[in-house]
Amino acid sequence: MNKRVHRGHFARKRFGQNFLNDHFIIDSIVSAIHPKPGEAIMEIGPGLGALTEVVGSFVDRMMVIELDRNLVTRLANHAVLQDKLTIYQQDAMVVNFANIAQQVRQPLRVFGNLPYNISTQLLFHLFIYTHAILDMHFMLQKEVVDRLVAKPDSKVYGRLSVMAQYYCNIIPLLQVAPTSFTPSPKVNSTVVRLVPHRVIQNPVGDVRMLTRITTKTFNQRRKTIRNSLGDLFTSVQLLEFGIDPSLRAENVSVAQYCKLANCLSDSFSHTNREFLR
Repeated sequence: MNKRVHRGHFARKRFGQNFLNDHFIIDSIVSAIHPKPGEAIMEIGPGLGALTEVVGSFVDRMMVIELDRNLVTRLANHAVLQDKLTIYQQDAMVVNFANIAQQVRQPLRVFGNLPYNISTQLLFHLFIYTHAILDMHFMLQKEVVDRLVAKPDSKVYGRLSVMAQYYCNIIPLLQVAPTSFTPSPKVNSTVVRLVPHRVIQNPVGDVRMLTRITTKTFNQRRKTIRNSLGDLFTSVQLLEFGIDPSLRAENVSVAQYCKLANCLSDSFSHTNREFLR
């Protein structure tokens, strides 16, 4: 039997399709989401509707984003769901979630079993719209969740950790084995809840500065901060922010990165903004 065929659909590798088939896990995820009628519920990558069907039983309307045309057709003709769904047939990476929230006049509750091949990129895309999102519940590769919650001085602490923690409170909820999917992925998974901060703890005036600084340091994570940021800060300036210049990127806290970003926002003139591009 072809292990990539599930409920009459051939799982397409280029879409990163692994279909959840464990009813205990499905019920646990839906319980964690706790969907209610009237909420702006949106699923990314509904696939064959394993989660969609259960969530749909609790709400009167919901939105889904699905790129695979075959799956869109199945959802559009689903005996129970078809009258409840608003289907966006497009790549989630280009969706403007703020526009949708504005159209429905409330913040979105986003969930999904995200394709592992684009999950990190998609998270960075979603962070842009956290002002329009109430919460997010995602099935992700365990390794990605470990990076989301990692603290300084950890080998898995990186740019994703800093940016995710800047925008959200992150709560791992549930471990999921490969056997819960068809076809089975080669990695373990974790269900995680991300709740955007209503008040940012260390607000940055220009988030592009935070993005660029963390990209610069973590792309050179073997270098000391003195060397990776030497063209932007002197050792004296780093010490003023409580940062030992001999430390590396993984040793600097989210709050300290935010201070550095704000320093650049304050000091860079318009003529020096090439750093942002």
